Amino acid sequence: MLKKGDKKLINAWAFYDWANSAYSLVIATAVFPIYYSSLTESFASVEGKIIFLGTSWNPTTLYDYTLAVSFLLVAFMSPILSGIADYTGNKLKFLKFFCFLGSFSVMSLFFFEGEKTLWIGLVATIFASIGFWGSIVFYNSFLPEIAHPEQQDKVSAKGFMFGYTGSVLLLLFSLVMVNKPEMFGLPNAAAASRLTFLLVGIWWLGFAQITYSYLPNNVYNRKPQKDFIWKGLRELKVVYDEMKQHAELKFFLLSFFMFSVGVQTIILMAGIFGSKELGLPTMDLIAVILLVQIVAIFGAFLFSRISAKIGNIASLKITISIWALVCCVAFLLDKSQANVSYYFYGLGALIGLVMGAIQSLSRSTYSKMLPETKDHATYFSFYDVTEKIAIVFGMIVFGLLISFTGSMQWSVLFLAVFFIISFVLLNFVGKTKYVK
Repeated sequence: MLKKGDKKLINAWAFYDWANSAYSLVIATAVFPIYYSSLTESFASVEGKIIFLGTSWNPTTLYDYTLAVSFLLVAFMSPILSGIADYTGNKLKFLKFFCFLGSFSVMSLFFFEGEKTLWIGLVATIFASIGFWGSIVFYNSFLPEIAHPEQQDKVSAKGFMFGYTGSVLLLLFSLVMVNKPEMFGLPNAAAASRLTFLLVGIWWLGFAQITYSYLPNNVYNRKPQKDFIWKGLRELKVVYDEMKQHAELKFFLLSFFMFSVGVQTIILMAGIFGSKELGLPTMDLIAVILLVQIVAIFGAFLFSRISAKIGNIASLKITISIWALVCCVAFLLDKSQANVSYYFYGLGALIGLVMGAIQSLSRSTYSKMLPETKDHATYFSFYDVTEKIAIVFGMIVFGLLISFTGSMQWSVLFLAVFFIISFVLLNFVGKTKYVK
C-alpha cells in the first residue's frame, strides 16, 4: 500500500475527478439538457406541455424537479451511509457502488428516444445524479487520508484540474460527433447524442479503475460487528455531537452554505440566462461552457498558489468577492446591447477563474479544519448535505425571485446578498494550525 502523500497515490485519487467530471459537464450541463429539450419538444402539446404519470408538465419544470428529487435523496442517504462506511472501514466499496450506479444509469440514457421511453430518461437521470453525488462524498473523504494537511490545497486543486481537462476533451469529441454524425456513420444528431451517453458511462467507469487500484481501504483496520447498521448510525450521531463543539466548523459550513447557494445557482442557470435573457444561440452557450471549464483549470491552479501565500480564508474571501462582482456584471447585461455575446464570454471567463478556485479551496479548507478523527466520510457527508440543501434552496429562491421580479437579471443581482453574508461569516472562522 502506498504511503500517505505519495505522488502516485495522489494522482490516482485525482483521476477520479477526471473520470466522473464527464458526467457533470457532458450530461448535467451540455449535451443531455439540449437533447432532452429538443426531444420533449418533438412530442409536446401545442401549449408546450408533456404528459408524465397522467399529469401535464412543463418539460423544463419536470426536469428540474427530477434533479431536485435526486439531490434530496442524496442529502438524506449520504450521512447514514457514510456513518456505516466509517464504522465498517469500507469507504472504497461505497465509492465503487455509487460509481457503478451512476455510470450504468448514464449509459441507460441511450434508451431514452421518445415519449414512450420518457420514464427511462427521468429515472436514469435520478440514479445518475445519485451515483455522481453519492460517490463524491466518499471520494472527498479520502483527501485527508491520502495527503498531508500542507499538501491538501494543491491536491484538491489537482483533482479539479484533472476533472476540467478530461471533461473538456470528452465534450469536444462529443460535440464533433453530434454536429457531424455522418463522419461516424450515424444517421443524425439524436443518435450521436445517445452514443455520447454510452461513452460518458464507459469513460466514468473505465478511468475510475485507476483510482480503485491505488486507494487504500480500511486504513484504520476497523473490524465491524454484526449490528454494523445500528453502530453506523450511532457513528453519525457521535460525529454530529463532535461538530457542535467546533465553532470554526459550524461557521465555515454556514459560510459554505451561503456561497454554495450563489455558486451552484449561477452554474445551473447560466445557460438559461444566456439563452432566455440575452437571446444567445446554442453554439455560443456551449462555447462559453467550454471557456468556463478551460479557465477553471487555470483558476484552480492559481488560487492553490495564492492560498499558500496568504492562507485559505483570505483566498476564499477573494473568490467570494469576485462571485459577487459576477452577479453585478450579469445584472448590467441586456440583449439590446451591441456585442452582448462578447460581454457574456467575458463573464464566462470571470466565472471560470473562480469556479474551480472556490470548489477546490472549500474542499481542502474543510479537510484541514477537521479534528483528529477516523470518521472522514461522516464528516464529509455533512459538507455534502450542506451543498445539496444549498442547491435546492438556491433553485427555489431563484424561481421565486423570477416570479416576483419578472426578470432573471434582478434575481441574479439578489444572489450577491448570499455572497456578502458568506464573506461576513468567514470572519468568524477561527484560525487553526493549517488554516490561516
